Amino acid sequence: MKTASFPSTRLRRLRQQEKIRRLIREAHLSVNDLVYPLFIKYGRGANVPIDSMPGQYQITLENLATEIKEITALNIPAVLLFGIPAEKDPTGADAHSDNGIVQQAIHIIKKIAPALLVISDICCCEFTDHGHCGIIDDSSGKLDINNDQTLAILQKQALAHATAGADILAPSGMMDGMVQAIRSILDEYHYSHIPILSYSVKYASALYGPFRDAAEGTPQFGDRHSHQMDIANANEALREVELDINEGADILMVKPAITYLDVIYRLKQNYPQIPLAAYHVSGEYSMLKAAVEKGWLDEKNVVLENMFALKRAGTDFIITYFAKDIAKWLTL
Repeated sequence: MKTASFPSTRLRRLRQQEKIRRLIREAHLSVNDLVYPLFIKYGRGANVPIDSMPGQYQITLENLATEIKEITALNIPAVLLFGIPAEKDPTGADAHSDNGIVQQAIHIIKKIAPALLVISDICCCEFTDHGHCGIIDDSSGKLDINNDQTLAILQKQALAHATAGADILAPSGMMDGMVQAIRSILDEYHYSHIPILSYSVKYASALYGPFRDAAEGTPQFGDRHSHQMDIANANEALREVELDINEGADILMVKPAITYLDVIYRLKQNYPQIPLAAYHVSGEYSMLKAAVEKGWLDEKNVVLENMFALKRAGTDFIITYFAKDIAKWLTL
């Protein structure tokens, strides 16, 4: 015989009533937990569909205002910007040009929606013609990333985006010392108020393929295992986070999301005072979309289940391509 002080039958009855079920939930999800990534493309004309990410587009500067108005109407509090420049080169010069694609986008967004938080991705891969996250050094006869030269480029990019009006900078390349380098240049030029959201725990995942299509940043040779984390490692995540905190990171991130719930949980348990983001990446999005299109899964229920899993694990906010859909579902 069950002797629980609160019989399970009574609890089941409570859960059958939607309003009560929401009231007694342990984890909560709101539109304020969401960040929506945007791919900003140079030029005019129609937005360009991303075939491997159904429902997502490369947004042209001409149409960015319309997109931002929709996002703000849904009360989504923040966007994460990725740029697709008109021209790419070995050093990714557009990333730190005064007239760079992301810088132009920031100006447009701040004119239309000054209260919308703009998070700017800080990396070279979207802007280089070789698709890697830094400056390629072939002096040894091998094609390797020169970490120190890359840090200098990231400083220029960070300063350019801060000057354009970005609210948060998000270095994503996993370069050694990137947080410290960016923090120092921000402080030097009186941008010490701008937080750094570091991709502290970024795995060398197989789930980035659709993103590389969207950002037109597929590596032309080699891979990124030299600077992204081994998918088998969890203790390493704690070391990477400790380094970034000591270098001045204000917010931490785990990427991908659902496949690393154990890492998210461990980080939140070890660093409860540090805000923690999870990036529900392109591959996670596309897998769900494919199953939904086949009729195998119910989109709303499976997406919300994913989001609640992230919240239960300890995520404070979620970067997701489903942000607009979730915002609509939460208001129903």
